[in-house]
Amino acid sequence: MTIDLSVNGKALRYDDADDQPLLWYLRDELGLVGTRYGCGMGLCGACTVMVDGQAVRSCTVPMSSTGGKRVTTIEGLASGKLHPLQQAWIANAVPQCGYCQSGQIMQAAALLAAHPAPSGEDIAAAMSGNLCRCGTYPRIRAAIQQAAAAMAGAKP
Repeated sequence: MTIDLSVNGKALRYDDADDQPLLWYLRDELGLVGTRYGCGMGLCGACTVMVDGQAVRSCTVPMSSTGGKRVTTIEGLASGKLHPLQQAWIANAVPQCGYCQSGQIMQAAALLAAHPAPSGEDIAAAMSGNLCRCGTYPRIRAAIQQAAAAMAGAKP
């Protein structure tokens, strides 16, 4: 099956098994290893990327469903400088082991794209499917709030 898609703004053509998970295409074929394998069942969120602006678990997304879509990974989140979320992650010392963080950031980016001024409840609901074994949830929430404020201040 031949599929045309965009990954981090680059037009690509995929020519392989239509049931291959997006995760393996990103990691094994494109070398975009910021997207992590966690549970393989879409339950932990480590493999979260955005497809047409929506957060998805790339381990459960078959390549057959990506035709004509825009995929954004952690490597493509920002261009030239760090995204406000990445800056807030650093400022709030969010990562400990860091394994889940790219998925956390991508989930948060989708949240802020849809809801630029999320409430605490919005953040909790959006992030509830992303697990952090180190328990940095309070710092994750603080970083999302800081990024939302920075992004609001940056708008004309």
